[in-house]
Amino acid sequence: METPNKKKDVLLFYCVESEELARKIAAISDSIQLQSINWRSFADGFPNLFINNAQDIRGRHVAFLASFSSPCVIFEQLSVIFALPRLFAASFTLVLPFFPTGSFERMEEEGDVATAFTMARILSNIPISRGGPTSLVIYDIHALQERFYFGDHVLPCFETGIPLLKHRLHQLPDADNISIAFPDDGAWKRFHKQLQHFPMVVCIKVREGDKRIVRLKEGSAAGRHVVIVDDLVQSGGTLIECQKVLAAHGAAKVSAYVTHGVFPKQSWERFMHKNEEGSEKAFAHFWITDSCPTTAKAIENKPPFEVISLAGSIADALQI
Repeated sequence: METPNKKKDVLLFYCVESEELARKIAAISDSIQLQSINWRSFADGFPNLFINNAQDIRGRHVAFLASFSSPCVIFEQLSVIFALPRLFAASFTLVLPFFPTGSFERMEEEGDVATAFTMARILSNIPISRGGPTSLVIYDIHALQERFYFGDHVLPCFETGIPLLKHRLHQLPDADNISIAFPDDGAWKRFHKQLQHFPMVVCIKVREGDKRIVRLKEGSAAGRHVVIVDDLVQSGGTLIECQKVLAAHGAAKVSAYVTHGVFPKQSWERFMHKNEEGSEKAFAHFWITDSCPTTAKAIENKPPFEVISLAGSIADALQI
């Protein structure tokens, strides 16, 4: 008879980009054992992959930590993801912290391609393991209704980085003077219930001619340390405009949190503290998680950025 609440032992595989995060996860839990894959390529550029110690997978709980940071790395990872459950694993969990096509989830006119649905269909065809459907762990997916894009061969488990943010906010010297701001109604709908103990400010984007202007919709920023919260950041333009509006309405300080720091073309550089006059007054703190490993490594030790690791949360999710 199994001991109640005994942690299951998990063999954790990982892609090249996610090695640092994988090692943090394994360091947190004795029940997680790292495994390796030889990520090689043939002369023509196509993957030449080898799963080490494949015989040891039989009858074991297996997980893979993925990072779909660009289209060029997705195929090689999918090849491994589709192979692992077929090695007679007792169960299979795919941890994909950032679902990269999540913001392309709808059609606004005929001809638009909702690539979030395409990615969900691909992942829904992961082979069933001996234990049943694949568990798919995703953090702060852009739209909760995307759970319905997945088929019955996967069980989406939607996690969030907000508890990690709340823990960090409580450590600040001005923790009792924090308000939460949302850059639009979508962010408010997504996160307000998890942050309801904080005073809230909601911004809105309005169209003026050919431009979209950020305005304050409700709440007061005066004298407060206002933390803007959203699921992801790309160029950062909306956050910058939101910061300007909050500062104009009397915010003492403005910080930002996003779970996924995508920052294409190193757009994070526009947020860095520099010696230019006024630049250090924009964002006091900018928190992101390590869901996008390349970004997390690039902004390490660069104010105002601070990386909040998902390692502990992922370790817990692997025990579900």
